[in-house]
Amino acid sequence: MEPSRGSGEQALPQHPESGTTATAAFPPPRSAPESGASTASPEGSRPPRSPWSVAALALTAVLLAGALLTHLAMVFLSLAPTNAVSSKHRERIDAYVQPEFGQDWRLFAPNPQQRNEAVGVRLRTAGENGTPALSGWVNLTAEDVETIRGNLAPSHAHQNMLRRAWDGYVNSHSLKDRPRRGPLGELSRTYLKRVVLQRIGREWQGRRIVGVQVAGRFTAVPPPSWHHEKASDTTEYRVLPWWPVTDQDYREL
Repeated sequence: MEPSRGSGEQALPQHPESGTTATAAFPPPRSAPESGASTASPEGSRPPRSPWSVAALALTAVLLAGALLTHLAMVFLSLAPTNAVSSKHRERIDAYVQPEFGQDWRLFAPNPQQRNEAVGVRLRTAGENGTPALSGWVNLTAEDVETIRGNLAPSHAHQNMLRRAWDGYVNSHSLKDRPRRGPLGELSRTYLKRVVLQRIGREWQGRRIVGVQVAGRFTAVPPPSWHHEKASDTTEYRVLPWWPVTDQDYREL
């Protein structure tokens, strides 16, 4: 019997030889694979890694893990309270952490800065005939404040370079200006001197600079009116020794 075509559906094509309805034009139904049969094609299989590549990957992972643990340990010891390990290896820890990985937690400190700090310099100069002269004190911090005042996006260098250079020196030297941290002490002295000379230049009032002396001035911030604490009205100073100035001090930082 010929299939009815009144329903709007097209008749399935007839196989030219058998006369039966052909199903070759349609994809066969997917059936579940037999137990134990592999579903992956040989072309898509991934060859196993060689022992050398596995060993190289394992060695790389071990080295990276070791480097990470060493870095975390160095940073932790530099921030942790003084202990037997940090006291014994202080120079090695500082040489690794400073200055690339130095940490500053002042933003989150429970006891924020409570005094105004200013860094100043005076200069020893020489005229054309070699006669020496001494300048007055120049307040470098006040110049930095005026530079960033009213600027919505001030320079990071003008805000922090001089302060960090001063902090680096006083933290690595005793009150008698003796280095306490080996090579870091000498580096901090050279850095502070170069930062100061970068602000001043090679000459002062037409005379060549041959020596500098840096000093810090510290004044306590008065507490608010509603607080019972009474702040000291004494201004403290720390005056560093004179340092000679050469052309080497004007190299780029």
